[in-house]
Amino acid sequence: MIIVVCLNPALDVTHHVDAVDWGGVNRPRAVRARPGGKGLNVARTLHALGVDVLVLGLAGGITGAGVEAALRERCVPAAFTPVAGETRRTFSVVHDSKVTAFYEAGPAVSEEEFAGFRHGYEQALDGAAAVVLSGSLPPGLEPATYATLIQGAGIPAVLDTHGEALRLGAAAGAAIVKPNLAELESLTGHKLATPDEMVGAAGQLRGAQAVVVTLGPDGLLAATGDGCWRARAPAAAAGNATGAGDAVAAALTHGLVLGRPWDERLRHAAALGAATAAAPVAGEFRRQDYLGALTAVTVEEVR
Repeated sequence: MIIVVCLNPALDVTHHVDAVDWGGVNRPRAVRARPGGKGLNVARTLHALGVDVLVLGLAGGITGAGVEAALRERCVPAAFTPVAGETRRTFSVVHDSKVTAFYEAGPAVSEEEFAGFRHGYEQALDGAAAVVLSGSLPPGLEPATYATLIQGAGIPAVLDTHGEALRLGAAAGAAIVKPNLAELESLTGHKLATPDEMVGAAGQLRGAQAVVVTLGPDGLLAATGDGCWRARAPAAAAGNATGAGDAVAAALTHGLVLGRPWDERLRHAAALGAATAAAPVAGEFRRQDYLGALTAVTVEEVR
């Protein structure tokens, strides 16, 4: 079983529009709502791959109840610790193959609420093969929160977050950390233009066994103890790229648990990310898109 920690889940609402009038009324031609946030996207992807998964997180209010109900409808096992605040919503507007997103911060979490989560987390670790810690931290939780959960896990951990939480989580010994390029550049304080620069910057995430950087349409770059690789998928069809990085995190975790070699892990991760970017709804993918991309992904060692 893979545990997915989602401390700041969301209800993802996606509006598809033919045109945008930022000063007037807009009438979407399609509206889709799904349980979301990075961790839930990871869990839904793993579940779609047939992996035994358990979501652990914090949820509250009407929105939180809706997220829990939606996961039950999709048969994704979850155990949320209740919080007093209202679970956040995220809104994405898709127009002309471009996605504009609006993310709420999430509810403030008290020490008592987080202690309740920690109790359930420690119990769930028994028998789990890996844990994924993904997404932003809600207000009230310190940047070292993920590092603390990684240190206490005793199983391989995959971390996908940003800022100080990313740096501290890497230092805690995460098996894989997965920043995107903007997040890595934010840590270094300057632009990274070449693979060599990116690999050098990945070295700043000391303590992590491997760093996989998502590059959007340009694929993935992995710096591992076994070498460095670049994976590229074919250009994705127009869709909704929200959740593509989460699909990459899911595939990397799956490959870790299965013991696949790095080139194979990256091939599957790049293909799954491309398939998710081609889908109209955040955090979903079509199997035919995944299988088609899988045959076209290129993986090369860069150092």
